[in-house]
Amino acid sequence: MKTLQVGDSVPNFTVNDEAGNPISLSDYKGKKLVVFFYPKASTPGCTAEACNLRDNYKVLQDNGYHLLGVSADSEKRQTNFKNKYDFPFPLLADENKEVINAFGVWGLKKFMGREYDGIHRKTFIVDENGVVARVIDKVKTKDHAAQILEA
Repeated sequence: MKTLQVGDSVPNFTVNDEAGNPISLSDYKGKKLVVFFYPKASTPGCTAEACNLRDNYKVLQDNGYHLLGVSADSEKRQTNFKNKYDFPFPLLADENKEVINAFGVWGLKKFMGREYDGIHRKTFIVDENGVVARVIDKVKTKDHAAQILEA
């Protein structure tokens, strides 16, 4: 599976957010979009990453960015995650991996000597025309907003 690269057009998608509202790429036409993929809601790294983005949400917005968090968690799990940490951005419940596969972030992972398939923690900056402007492969969970803003 091929991961989207800088210059690639993002395929349109429609997936429900944590509240069951359909969210499409086309909803963000004309806007700068940050799509961040995380392996599992409410785990330590994912919580640190999402909380860092929440804490810097205003400055990200001031720079014209809209945010979408994506994992393969259920709507219920995403709702619990969002409510517990008061995230101001939608979390997509991509249980069928539509967005995950479109961006190419599902694949073989290694952890503590074990190999398994899962979501790679990556962030894509998508421009106003739906084209990948930047890919952050090495996400710093505790300082992720600064990585996004250093473009």
